[in-house]
Amino acid sequence: MQIRAVHAETRISALHDLIRDHPLGILTTAIPSDKYALIQSSHIPWVLDVQDESSESQLGCLRGHVAKGNPQSKAMIDSLVSPERKFDAPNTLEQEVLVLFTNPVHSYVTPKFYTETKPSTGKVVPTWDYMAVQAYGKATIYHDSKAPETGDFLSRQIVDLTNHMEHHTMGHTGTDGRPKPWLVSEAPESYVEILKKAIIGIEIKIERLEGVTKMSQEKGEADRLGVIQGFTDLNSALGRDMAKLVNERHEMKKTGE
Repeated sequence: MQIRAVHAETRISALHDLIRDHPLGILTTAIPSDKYALIQSSHIPWVLDVQDESSESQLGCLRGHVAKGNPQSKAMIDSLVSPERKFDAPNTLEQEVLVLFTNPVHSYVTPKFYTETKPSTGKVVPTWDYMAVQAYGKATIYHDSKAPETGDFLSRQIVDLTNHMEHHTMGHTGTDGRPKPWLVSEAPESYVEILKKAIIGIEIKIERLEGVTKMSQEKGEADRLGVIQGFTDLNSALGRDMAKLVNERHEMKKTGE
């Protein structure tokens, strides 16, 4: 994606935060195949692993799973078992993959919000404010349900993803009056084992991480304040959320961060 310098988010910690706060990412692959489309995408919830959370250089690793019956899964598996395959790593896709994460708070921005530029010059046009992260890397696919490493990966993946979603997304902590989290162990083990045979695991070592935060920070101060007020005046949940995000960038711009 195009990332103007003023919109580039270079803080690795901020990119990691967006992924963890909004873990439903779109996996895109481009795998040559006679049976399936070259470019395929699937919405997949991900777990992000980072060894050193204080590091601003460690990009981390993504773990996810997807239905084995998904055409994208079939294309990935076919490429791994193809007799013509020459790539050294037996369970790693030769082609780079992309996972796109987007903050669900995004919006059209009307030129009417630009309270300084619109009345003075009229040189304004609509735009869209949003936040997104793109993660690139090589994907290792755990597709053989009979292999011990596949079972181990899927068991860890399912438990870790469930725990993250129960705690981080649902707020089920079991403390301060909050409900207790649901645990995978509450489901019959035999049932979980059957379901595991119907999915494949995906592990992506992130090799490149890019982010964009476009929240009107490229505008002058008066126009930024106009955008904040304009969204606030919408008196809607989206308006309030947008005003909050734009204001965060407004304050960062003022302090030179």
